[in-house]
Amino acid sequence: MSDQILAFEDFHPDQVFALGPKTVTAEEIIEFAREFDPQPMHLDETAGRDSILGGLAASGWHTSAMLMRMMTDSFLINSLSQGAPGVDVMEWRKPVLAGDTLAGRSTVVEARPLRSRPGIGIVRFRHEIENQKGQIVCFSENSIMFSTRQTLGKAL
Repeated sequence: MSDQILAFEDFHPDQVFALGPKTVTAEEIIEFAREFDPQPMHLDETAGRDSILGGLAASGWHTSAMLMRMMTDSFLINSLSQGAPGVDVMEWRKPVLAGDTLAGRSTVVEARPLRSRPGIGIVRFRHEIENQKGQIVCFSENSIMFSTRQTLGKAL
């Protein structure tokens, strides 16, 4: 990512932002699960192996949090992001297991100015995260609000 600050005007349909890579460790799966989703398949290798997930598996919420971090590292940290109105689609298609390496892309689907909030545009994204086998483990769609260039230097 360059030092350029991305404003609403910098997002165009079919633009792609690379995400990752991120290798998922057993320790972080367990740490997240202890705090937020303490189900056996997220806390114990044997329980995970005995479940339909096939091994110590990250919670879907953990997978979502990793997607958020990858988006932040890729483009949000250097942008005029004003947050998101929600998530429209969040699918956990395959288990994320300890040792998996995740990578993917965020693709701009559309970008339009908000009529109700001059100086703000809304950008719709499609996010796809794959494991090292090329299998999509997470698919998501959501919109993010960005300030326009004209708001730089002005109070938002």
